[in-house]
Amino acid sequence: MGAVIMHNVVSVDGFIADEHDDVGSLHDWYFGGDTPLASADESAYDHSEGVGGFRLSAVSAAYVQPMWASIGVIVMGRHFFDLTNGWEGNPPAGDHVVVVSHRPKPEGWHPEASYHFVSGVAPAIAKAKELAGDRIVSVAAGEVGGQALAAGLVDEVAMDVVPIVFGSGKRYFGSIEGQHRLEDPHVVIQGDRVLHLRFKVSR
Repeated sequence: MGAVIMHNVVSVDGFIADEHDDVGSLHDWYFGGDTPLASADESAYDHSEGVGGFRLSAVSAAYVQPMWASIGVIVMGRHFFDLTNGWEGNPPAGDHVVVVSHRPKPEGWHPEASYHFVSGVAPAIAKAKELAGDRIVSVAAGEVGGQALAAGLVDEVAMDVVPIVFGSGKRYFGSIEGQHRLEDPHVVIQGDRVLHLRFKVSR
């Protein structure tokens, strides 16, 4: 089985968005570089623009490209799904998406897309691992990610830390309670306007 990695872009004070779900300039580093992000399907890859118009620094691209390529499934909450309309059935990475929700998939919504609506974090992670096989399960940070970490279902925490202070908003770890120990970071990469960090979860 592949690892379960909790991931998101985050401010230095630990927020992934403000109270109104505005990410501000948190994602600017995805578009401020000169290296386009390649597609897994090179035949469909526009080398001038890259996937989704992403243009990163060479350092960040060298980190993000293999990480995204290793993702098999993304796990997200219903709020995130509703905000993005599920990326219109085309996730930025992976072949499948598992949505933690007590409500079913919207009727008629992109029937061709491999999106699975599962009630509860633990069964959602189990479904994602089944779908991912040996590839990574990427869990969106926030409430769902925090619940998965608290339940002992996360193997690693990945943070793209941006030098901005929000002061308040939606927390990277959601409303998680108690202390949860991480190992020393095994990835520390400085990009332009972003610091890429990965920590294994202590067992």
